[in-house]
Amino acid sequence: MNSNLNITRRDYLYGLGSTLGTIAFNALLQQESMGDERAEQGPLSIQTPHHAARAQRCIFIFLEGGPSHIDTFDPKPALEKVHLQKFTRQNKLVSNMGNGKRYYVASPFKFKQVSDSGIHMNTEFSQLAGVADQLCVFHGLQGDSINHPTACYHMNTGNRFGGDPAIGSWVTYGLGSVNQNLPGFVVLPQRAYPQGGAANWSNGFLPPYYQGTTLRPDGSAILDISPPPGVTPEMQRQNLNLLQQLNQDHLLQHPEHQQLSARMQAYELAYRMQSIVPGLLDISQESKTIQNEYGVGDKYADQLGRKCLMARRLLEQGVRFVQLYHGGWDSHDYIERSHRARIRAMDQPVAALIKDLQRRDMLQDTLIVMVGEFGRTPDNGIRSGGVAYGRDHNNQAMFALLAGAGVGRGQTIGKTDELGFKAVDVVHPIRNFHATLLHLLGLNDNKLTFFHAGRYKQLSQTGAELIPEILG
Repeated sequence: MNSNLNITRRDYLYGLGSTLGTIAFNALLQQESMGDERAEQGPLSIQTPHHAARAQRCIFIFLEGGPSHIDTFDPKPALEKVHLQKFTRQNKLVSNMGNGKRYYVASPFKFKQVSDSGIHMNTEFSQLAGVADQLCVFHGLQGDSINHPTACYHMNTGNRFGGDPAIGSWVTYGLGSVNQNLPGFVVLPQRAYPQGGAANWSNGFLPPYYQGTTLRPDGSAILDISPPPGVTPEMQRQNLNLLQQLNQDHLLQHPEHQQLSARMQAYELAYRMQSIVPGLLDISQESKTIQNEYGVGDKYADQLGRKCLMARRLLEQGVRFVQLYHGGWDSHDYIERSHRARIRAMDQPVAALIKDLQRRDMLQDTLIVMVGEFGRTPDNGIRSGGVAYGRDHNNQAMFALLAGAGVGRGQTIGKTDELGFKAVDVVHPIRNFHATLLHLLGLNDNKLTFFHAGRYKQLSQTGAELIPEILG
């Protein structure tokens, strides 16, 4: 290589894939996947759905850790007959843990039937039972992994190994954002991120515009959302204009640096958000009656109650997809104590969210999804020196709770065997569940694709079927 050429190592490496033919080909592929109209209007512009949508927006509540179907919505009286009997190896779904001594464990909870169509609930669900006629409980869901990180990735991105776009990213890519001053995909995590971290809401191989925007659970939801003292909006605008010009000049010379364009868009979005976000996220603007209804200030319900109330406010302002994380469901020991606390923390906020959306005429076109990464087994080991009943991971039997637009109301779909080991009726893998959620939002999984690594990719990975029973 000629040493007199004024070229950096980075420019040389970029140039290997940046011949005129390569640039033209990549531009054509990008236009084909995003469309000419989007290229002109912007990556977050509103897109036409593939078919008539039943849901215009989605709240996705992720119960991290793997909630037990047996101790929430799927009672198993047969377990009481074999409680503390030795576990039989031939029925084993997961590897032995500890000293290998395993026993069947009956649920420590009581159950009640809360709808005419047969929905059963743990009696700890005192508030959710009141909206049972709005719920659809699906017991036929099965996953591919029993390890937390890979199972979380699978449920959130369709790929067990991470690196792919989250379902919220796909929805935003497919439908765009209603409010150009707010992100289309917002994530409300806990202090401790879920296993697998931020890759659970990554844009993956989609352009960076579609990644989830996280709001902090404590303190300021977004750091530095307010400008420093003495910095006026006019000064910020001038600085952004200068930065925009410098970046634009660089982008003209290096069109292959696609992330620069996304960063420029991010700066502009952050500037617009400064005037909206502080008031939008201030739930003290809600009446005390509404705050109490969601459980704000309650010992158990406060954390998720705040998130559910914030999610409703975000939806009202045009955010398309809001994902809430609610952890602590990994109950290998003391399941009565741990699941009771988790249920009390979730019961009031979710019931309040459903009732509030219904009052505001938003439930009919809002999809609510509540699911974990897997279910639990009907057995567990017993610690030496004391009883600590719990359950292990089970990817062959897990529940999903749905409400709102387009789902069958007040019904139970599918079932597991008499001990809760495995789904045996209306059985579907996660990819079919994802395709069904997209369908409710007006998107066809086979048409919602993006060209990456030499082929068109999609949320389901290889294609999927719809679950007609969920569609009602």
